[in-house]
Amino acid sequence: QVQLVESGGGLVQAGGSLKLSCVASGRSFEDYHMNWFRQGPGKERELVGTSWKNGLTYYPSSMKGRFTISRDNAKKTVYLQMDNLKPEDTAVYSCNALSDSLKNYWGQGTQVTVSS
Repeated sequence: QVQLVESGGGLVQAGGSLKLSCVASGRSFEDYHMNWFRQGPGKERELVGTSWKNGLTYYPSSMKGRFTISRDNAKKTVYLQMDNLKPEDTAVYSCNALSDSLKNYWGQGTQVTVSS
């Protein structure tokens, strides 16, 4: 069982930055691939990026350049650094833990609002 708690969301002006954190409880954080997703108002949930358990990262092409995922296994934490934010980045950002055996856990999400 893994529980995930996100923090760091808030209101920011366009062009600003935010860093989100997702802290995990439970064992074997290092065995999980960690994902950040977001869901904007009236939009489908979309993948922001992945921190694979081997330390590599993946970003969909639409997310490359302004979003950076990092993880600290000792702190059981995955981070999402967001730079040059735009109003269209307004969304609930959620972290997800996925094991190789497809065990799947979600956090409650944190709201990010970007004002123009």
